[in-house]
Amino acid sequence: MDLQKINDGIRLVLEGIGENVSREGLKNTPRRVAEMYHEILQGIDQEPTLEAGFSEEVTDDLIVIRDVPFYSMCEHHLLPFFGKVHIAYVPKSNKVAGFSALTRLVDVFAQRLQIQERLTRNIADAIEKFLSPKGVLVMIEAQQLCVSMRGNKKDSVRTITKSMHGEISSDCLQMFG
Repeated sequence: MDLQKINDGIRLVLEGIGENVSREGLKNTPRRVAEMYHEILQGIDQEPTLEAGFSEEVTDDLIVIRDVPFYSMCEHHLLPFFGKVHIAYVPKSNKVAGFSALTRLVDVFAQRLQIQERLTRNIADAIEKFLSPKGVLVMIEAQQLCVSMRGNKKDSVRTITKSMHGEISSDCLQMFG
């Protein structure tokens, strides 16, 4: 990530909106914003991975991880969106991932310029690729600040996206609405 280019770009944005980039409150803003982008978009430089952490005698057991918090940045407006990720999968060949490994997978994809629909699909596709489960369902509930702060300015809108592969029971589908 080129922090100097980000710094220069933020300086231009501030000048473009008519701000004095030399005033006390703004003189370090370009550097701070560049450092923030480096931190919150670190998933750009990371390869997603998910290993079966252990082999467990499971047959048709459903594994559900709910309410994994995330934040991301909308690639259309460079505004945050955030919420919760819910993951359900049915292991195959006794391949089970650690719960923290699944939450790290969420972070790798979320910490990129992103849209919610792709984020949902990326997580489900990665679980499919790395674990080859009988079925996987990923659902994301999020608030998009581009909807809350601009356009129609609807701050109570929550967006739900789902991505599913393979066999998922009707009980699981009901659990995820």
